[in-house]
Amino acid sequence: MTDLFSSYSSEFFEGFKFTLYASFMALIFSLIIGTLMAIFQLSHNSVIRNLAKAYVAFFRNIPLLIIVMFFYVVAPMYFYTFDGFQAGTIGLTIYTSAFIAETVRSGIQTVPKGQMEAGLSSGFSYAETMRYIVLPQAFKIVVPPLGNQFINLIKNSSILAMVAGLDLMYQGDLIASTTFNTFDTYIIVGLFYLVLTLPLSYLMNYLDKNWASA
Repeated sequence: MTDLFSSYSSEFFEGFKFTLYASFMALIFSLIIGTLMAIFQLSHNSVIRNLAKAYVAFFRNIPLLIIVMFFYVVAPMYFYTFDGFQAGTIGLTIYTSAFIAETVRSGIQTVPKGQMEAGLSSGFSYAETMRYIVLPQAFKIVVPPLGNQFINLIKNSSILAMVAGLDLMYQGDLIASTTFNTFDTYIIVGLFYLVLTLPLSYLMNYLDKNWASA
């Protein structure tokens, strides 16, 4: 295994770099989109509320691969050509945002309604009350499930390999097909994923314990 790693270390680290970049981008944008969709699902405007619910229901109930292939195969036929990395990252973002939306929505609904009423009566607008009073409390509540979504996002980033996204799994597939040493190759790939997921898991547990006692 050490010989394989030393011979292909540049390829492994190149894939790790793209996996890290795709995961980071998808994490940031899925959190933003998911939070907005959570708020929109609770909107008093029925059109906004129903559109947000449709978005969440649609993307939660179709496979991630279909979303990625839409951007990789279908989109170039009609409006824009995405490379494998772009298509995979966009698909991963959209897919994860639907799950984050449900997680954040449940957190918002757990916050006592009196918090919103207190903010509005203090002169804050709805958006300001949501931003400064409700959302901070909601995020504290949903740290564990939100952390699970982030970890799933990192693992799901392996979907980029299906569209030549240059990620860790893609590089692993190339190395395995070249060396025929599939066992060692995928053990190394798995260890690289652990480097990403384990620290994140510990971080979310730390935040959960500290915020719960705050």
